[in-house]
Amino acid sequence: MENIFFEIGLMIILATVGAYLAKLLKQPMIPGYIIAGIIIGPLMQLITNSSTILTLSEIGIAFLLFIVGLEIDFKKLANVAKVATLGATIQIFTLFNLGFLLATYLGFRSIESIYFGLILTFSSTAVVLKILSDKCELDTLHGRIVLGFLLIEDIFVVLALSILNTINDFSVIILLYALFKGLGAIFIGLLIGKYVFPGIFKYAARTTELLFLASISVLFLFAILFHHLGFSVVIGSFVAGIILGNLPYHVEIMSRAESLKGFFSTLFFVSLGLELSLTSVNNIVIPLIIGLIFVTLIKPIITMTLCSFFGYSRRPSFMSAISLTQTSEFSLIIVSQGLLLGHVSQDFFSMTVVLMMFTIISTSYVIKYDYKLFGLIGNKIKFFENVAAKRLENVPEKYKPDVIICGYNRIGYSILKSLKNKKILIVDYNPEVIRGLMSKKNVKCLYGDIGDIAFISKLPFEHAKLLISTDPVEKDNKLLLKEVEKHNKKIIKLVTANQIHEALVLYDYGADYVIMPHLLGGHHVSLMLDKFYNLPKIFKTEKKSHIKELQHRLNNI
Repeated sequence: MENIFFEIGLMIILATVGAYLAKLLKQPMIPGYIIAGIIIGPLMQLITNSSTILTLSEIGIAFLLFIVGLEIDFKKLANVAKVATLGATIQIFTLFNLGFLLATYLGFRSIESIYFGLILTFSSTAVVLKILSDKCELDTLHGRIVLGFLLIEDIFVVLALSILNTINDFSVIILLYALFKGLGAIFIGLLIGKYVFPGIFKYAARTTELLFLASISVLFLFAILFHHLGFSVVIGSFVAGIILGNLPYHVEIMSRAESLKGFFSTLFFVSLGLELSLTSVNNIVIPLIIGLIFVTLIKPIITMTLCSFFGYSRRPSFMSAISLTQTSEFSLIIVSQGLLLGHVSQDFFSMTVVLMMFTIISTSYVIKYDYKLFGLIGNKIKFFENVAAKRLENVPEKYKPDVIICGYNRIGYSILKSLKNKKILIVDYNPEVIRGLMSKKNVKCLYGDIGDIAFISKLPFEHAKLLISTDPVEKDNKLLLKEVEKHNKKIIKLVTANQIHEALVLYDYGADYVIMPHLLGGHHVSLMLDKFYNLPKIFKTEKKSHIKELQHRLNNI
């Protein structure tokens, strides 16, 4: 017991040092955690007990995925449902079959080829959601697409584990029984979450401590249940998180569980470095390199092609694709199970660990610089644009809007309600949103990306009195402000920013007002817009006071 305590303490201390160095060098923290694990494991051999390492890794994954599950809101996935279900399913079968064929070509046995295909197919829910959450991009269009893909992948993980558990004594009846157990447990859990837990947690919510204990109890309850059904405790923890995440009290539960998130995510990433086996690296070089090429190049091309096929422009398609360029934490669970069943070798397990480690590190950089990457290659991937999606519009040729709203799915809904009697044009790059708006009467809308200069240069700015952008991307808004200035110098320009320094830059670019959702909120904007004909006077006053407040906040950070 003392050894485990000291080993966890050592992991946290070294991870803290790694995080400090990463912060000083302005690098993502995840590589720092993994390097810390490599130092205290394979290099210095301070922690070498494989059973302890696997236990700590599984505990870290279980708690991390529980917290990830809490953050998943199914309601937010409604407008990406088609690509998230059908698109993700096509992607999974395509990637698995290509991975299986690739492994067979490399000389793997059939059973190992199945595992190799699964490793290359699934992406990391925990890693992607952590990075997107840190960047405040979970609620963006590509964030929702990615979340939808990951949810479908996690369902297929349960199916894959069911199949692999029965593969030695394979029969259709055993397979169907395993699938029935897994899906049945999830279904029962959802029913309990809908009809039983609301009453229990309504009482528990009276005390924050009791609410926290009840949440952790549900985690262990489902972990034990899934373990006895022959599944990993990690899957049970994830299901528990999803169920609690859709309760009315999920915000309170998340606030209490937030302190666990940093601890267990650190534990997981450090344990990943601990699992690296340096002695067997030479035996896995070729499949490792090919696996890296597949995950970081082939996989995003397939994902982007599918997103484009479902009508998404190249930017959200690109952002979604590069966010999924890593292997999943479930790969460790799948291959660990394969190791116990005798399906794969120790070298195969080491290859899985190294592949996951490299792809997670590369993902942390790719997502950090996603907009810069798109800026570099965006114009070179125009062939991904879906031609049919460009025809998503119901705007008459000579339509002269009073108001142009760029981005409906954020605070655009509240703004639209406040401008009922105005001629409005809505611009959005989510084809599902545009299709929904086109079904409504008197709502004129246009599919397009305001980050594309060729598109925004054709918007009817000349006669508009008001331009509103709910897109928080600074680069997009700067481009929009520069372009609209060429067509209409009198138009009132409202844009959105998440950070104070970004808001001040946008004011320098000519914005009349910068909406900052966490300071202002859509409700306040809608109240200001009630006095439509006094907008110049209102925003002149608001602009001065807002700049003063932002500068004050910036000076006191």
